[in-house]
Amino acid sequence: MASGIIALLDDIGTLMDDVAAMSKVAGQKTAGILGDDLAVNAEKASGFVSTRELPVLWAITKGSLLNKAIILPIAFLLSAFLPSAVTVILIIGGFYLAYEGAEKIYEFFVPHAHQGERVSAIDISKEDQRVLEKKKVKSAIVTDFILSVEIIIIALGSVPEEPLQIQIPVVTAIALLATVGVYGIVALIVRMDDFGLHLINLNEETDSFSDKVGRFFVSALPKVVKSLSVIGTIALMLVSGGLFVHNLGFVHHWEELLPLPGIAFEFLVGLLFGFVVLFVVMGGQKLWTAIRR
Repeated sequence: MASGIIALLDDIGTLMDDVAAMSKVAGQKTAGILGDDLAVNAEKASGFVSTRELPVLWAITKGSLLNKAIILPIAFLLSAFLPSAVTVILIIGGFYLAYEGAEKIYEFFVPHAHQGERVSAIDISKEDQRVLEKKKVKSAIVTDFILSVEIIIIALGSVPEEPLQIQIPVVTAIALLATVGVYGIVALIVRMDDFGLHLINLNEETDSFSDKVGRFFVSALPKVVKSLSVIGTIALMLVSGGLFVHNLGFVHHWEELLPLPGIAFEFLVGLLFGFVVLFVVMGGQKLWTAIRR
């Protein structure tokens, strides 16, 4: 009996060692998209009233966990029984991410009606604030779903030859890291100014070390938030472009014809496909409006 328990514990220890080793490999392969995920979701989760930042972030986090709970079993089933569907899902996700990035760029350079309607959170009613919050949370969760699909598929692709008892804990660990790690860092970013104010009020002195550090955090937050929008848009283009390059043969052939670094080519591809989808969507909206009239 004792020898059987020892053998079982030995098998469990061996399995955990294999899971740890494969998780490290999967983590390295998904590190880039995890960084993109951080930039995109930090931009999505910022811009709220201070008292609503953490509740909104928690709502997005719960949505992200639900996304993983939906995606993980489907990913395992598709990988086992219909691997070609995985590629199709990746390409569809790439189109969505490219479209979202192109839309941001278009709205920045081309004046449109919604720009004139933007007001600060203090200028609108609480009811309108909640409506805007729900809209932004929904957008963040949808984007998180797409990025979660990419992360899980890439993690799954890093352990294709491993048995199911290795694949499940490895990919699940990466999925949880993508939520807990990413949104934990996002929470630190959006609360940077409150931390700075706490340091400033830590003592009665006006020029102490804590005051200097606190003022740095307070003054840095607006710059960080503004930069997140740019970084997030670039990340969307890079992720989508990478998906097209690695999953569409004719796009990969373009790379051989253009003497560009890989990252520049992926950004260019994401930009191209994004604006194609954007103009198709805009044309469809105009046509639908004309038909309804």
